[in-house]
Amino acid sequence: MSRIGNLPIDIPEGVKVNYSHPKVVVEGPKGKLEMEVNFVNFPGELKIEDGKIIVVNKDPENNRAKAFHGLTRSLINNMVIGVSKGYSKTLKIVGVGYKAQMQGKKLVLNLGYSHPIECDIPEGVEIKVPDPNTIVVSGIDKRLVGQVASNIRKKRPPEPYKGKGVMYENERIRRKAGKVGAK
Repeated sequence: MSRIGNLPIDIPEGVKVNYSHPKVVVEGPKGKLEMEVNFVNFPGELKIEDGKIIVVNKDPENNRAKAFHGLTRSLINNMVIGVSKGYSKTLKIVGVGYKAQMQGKKLVLNLGYSHPIECDIPEGVEIKVPDPNTIVVSGIDKRLVGQVASNIRKKRPPEPYKGKGVMYENERIRRKAGKVGAK
């Protein structure tokens, strides 16, 4: 029995959920998201009643079915939260001369390389640069926001000696001691 999968999803005020097999469409004040619910991986069904979405697993003994039951419920819950509140990730840039700036529809990063790095912003994601050392990635699709933030971080991951690089806001970098002088 999946603990996550059995939890009902509350539909907040202002959010509309439509389900016509196999597509779930969630519309809210921030936008609209669609997803195909694949009941080939596990035998189940989707019920929308009394302002709640319930994902039902018809084979609770199968481990694969339990896993897909929880996954399906989490993906639908992420869609509901995304269209009502939205998601955002904040990145911090640490290092002398390291900075970020927006130039039109592109994010330009100066990360200690011999050239600036230009990043295209995909549709459905908004990037703000409140100051040169902070990047805020926001949008309604949790997966897309996380992927864009991860791609920006990959341009210069934080290094363990001085901590320079691009890191998530609350990320802790395990620091290493540098070289020790000869005795």
